[in-house]
Amino acid sequence: MEETVPGTQVVTRFAPSPNGSLHLGHAYSAMIAHDLAAKLNGRFLLRIEDIDGPRSRPELAEAFRADLAWLGLPFVETPPQSTRLDSYRAAAERLRGMGVLYPCSCTRKEVLEAATREGPDGPVYPGTCKGKGMEDVMAAPDGAVAWRLDVAKALAQTGPLSWEDERAGQQIAEPERHGDVVLVRKGLPASYHLAATLDDAADGVTLVTRGLDLFHATHIHRLLQALLDLPVPRWHHHDLLFDEDGTKLAKRRGSAALSDLRGAGVDGHEFVKKLRAGSFPAGISLGRP
Repeated sequence: MEETVPGTQVVTRFAPSPNGSLHLGHAYSAMIAHDLAAKLNGRFLLRIEDIDGPRSRPELAEAFRADLAWLGLPFVETPPQSTRLDSYRAAAERLRGMGVLYPCSCTRKEVLEAATREGPDGPVYPGTCKGKGMEDVMAAPDGAVAWRLDVAKALAQTGPLSWEDERAGQQIAEPERHGDVVLVRKGLPASYHLAATLDDAADGVTLVTRGLDLFHATHIHRLLQALLDLPVPRWHHHDLLFDEDGTKLAKRRGSAALSDLRGAGVDGHEFVKKLRAGSFPAGISLGRP
């Protein structure tokens, strides 16, 4: 297994999805990724994760670039996910050939109703379609299938795994806590797990910097790296920003957009200086999920 070579240039990345405007939480995350790279004379990358079907809005990608420039966070842009579809297909085909992917026609509602335990991200898929033939799965009303990772079979091939977080230290990989996650979504080329893992390897990312809400996803990503013979980076999972109600800032909750602050004439460089000093707008606090 190829490991990150000590002494190589640090490469971090910020990888937003253009399905909503960037907000304060994104600014904080991008700042940390930028500063970790800058501290060691490394590279800070921007990658647009634009494979979320009709929810992806191309015009937002240009706003993201303007937001980072306004914040004073220079970046090198890598190809967006929409240009990488062949790599996702090839990886999925390789995993099928290894016997660790199986088709699943279950709806989200069916999974919720049949789940018998909770995992890090909610109810765990109970394996309803595992062991079914393709013809049986395709008999679903819409004929659409997702492809799930058979975690038990995958671990039997890789053996025990571990990964290193800069803040939490050495971690034993426990992907089985997630159950058999989706790697190829219905009607979409790849899930977050597969796409992000492949993209980080392709972009030469050596330090994956993201929020603590994605800490547990790393157990799955480490397994995929082992299966696909990908380089193993280090990780840095930072604390999250919460509003006055203790709710994590999120696009879907309409958190204040950076583009609005930029348009209102707020000084982005001063804004970042305050974030670095731990000074947040009224009602915003830093914490753990």
